[in-house]
Amino acid sequence: MHQPLGPYACTDVSSEAVAAPTVTCERLLTYRSAAGRWVLLATVLGSALAAVDSTVVAIALPAIGEDLDASFAGLQWTVTGYTLTLASLVLLSGAAGDRLGRRRVFLVGVVWFTLASLLCAAAPTIGLLIVARVLQGVGGALLTPASLSILQASFVEADRGPAIGTWAGFSGVAGALAPLIGGWLLGLGSWRWVFLVNLPLAALVVAISLRHMPESVDRGARGRVDWLGAALTVALLGAATYALIGQSWPAAGLAAAALVAFLGVERRVDDPLLPLDLFRIRQFSAVNAVTLVLYGPIAVFFFLLVVQLQVVTGWTALAAGTATIPVTAITLALSARSGAIAQRIGPRLQLTAGPLLCAAAMLLSLRIGPTATYVGDVLPAVAVLGLGLATLVAPLTATALSAAPAEHAGLASGLNNALARTAALLAIAAVPVAAGLTGDVFDDPAGFDQGFGTAMVVCAALFALGALLAAVAVEPPRLAAPTDHRPESEAP
Repeated sequence: MHQPLGPYACTDVSSEAVAAPTVTCERLLTYRSAAGRWVLLATVLGSALAAVDSTVVAIALPAIGEDLDASFAGLQWTVTGYTLTLASLVLLSGAAGDRLGRRRVFLVGVVWFTLASLLCAAAPTIGLLIVARVLQGVGGALLTPASLSILQASFVEADRGPAIGTWAGFSGVAGALAPLIGGWLLGLGSWRWVFLVNLPLAALVVAISLRHMPESVDRGARGRVDWLGAALTVALLGAATYALIGQSWPAAGLAAAALVAFLGVERRVDDPLLPLDLFRIRQFSAVNAVTLVLYGPIAVFFFLLVVQLQVVTGWTALAAGTATIPVTAITLALSARSGAIAQRIGPRLQLTAGPLLCAAAMLLSLRIGPTATYVGDVLPAVAVLGLGLATLVAPLTATALSAAPAEHAGLASGLNNALARTAALLAIAAVPVAAGLTGDVFDDPAGFDQGFGTAMVVCAALFALGALLAAVAVEPPRLAAPTDHRPESEAP
């Protein structure tokens, strides 16, 4: 008999909590119960903290740059610093939650994220803001995977589907509202509000979690957490990001050394952060390679578009932020149907056609310049991008899950999510530099406009490469089941 760890003590005795949770609890939750709905609210708000923050910070970049006298490289680090620790630690935090308690890790993540948000709001220089964003990413990595695993472990089996569906739906709504929220907060007079708004939301999440959320641990989890693998991941991605933004060969060498060391560690440890044997499965390797290629240009587009609309076109932060809402609306409306079609015909066609639609959207965005209008120039690009994402996202994630053995479904989902974040991190570091967006380009609208056009051509090429890779490498068998999960790094 185990010691109760919360209002309702739960022990997950399965080896893969996400794939097939088997939970013994003093009291499992039901979807219609008051406690169940409180837990659902806490997980929705907790995951929304991290997801919405990414979007609103991107909208605030011009204001941050002006107030802190930051170079474009400094603003790149403001975004990539957060993504760096988030992508590096998201797999580790899932394993830690299984062993130490999912509610505990979730609450530590929320509190950590909130304190880091306060540091961001108080940062007097761009350097201190970057440090605070790196710390904020640690909190995001702790709370993001825990929110979904809590639902898996806390609800009775029959109600897990509705609970997760509600969580996914409200997460999509939060993503759609994020640009509007970001623009409104900037309208209050300071970019610091985009971080301060996290404080009352986090306080609500903590209060609900302490009162209503059951604790759950995986008693079947064996072995040690791969702390060394996680540390090497941070070193690898950090050095790679610095090499790309700072164009530093020594940093590139450090990244290469970290990669070699990471692969060596993962081959030797009993419970690796990244089981390399999974990549012997051709379909698994192919779909994750496609993920790595496609999620980079997606992130670059959203990173640069809101800045282009403010710096070059002269729109307000609110107008620039809300310009991308159709992407989220179209993706949410059509993704479930796209997943169902992929189940019938296999994923290859959609994983080829979707990126080509996205490439077309990048070329349409070349029309967005100093005299751009929303209906004539911006809407066609974001609408076509929405169609492209709706075509590819659900089949891509579903294929990543179905390609792995059933007992590794949770790991496959987490790995696909981490790769999507890694792609965003590296692309935001590399593509703007390749496009000439460096130095004080914020003070040169004509120069930024030229760089934006070059970056969109690069993004179109990456989407085309992803389409080619999918057409050649992804196998045609049907999917086991339609899935409408999206990696949380996506920020339409």
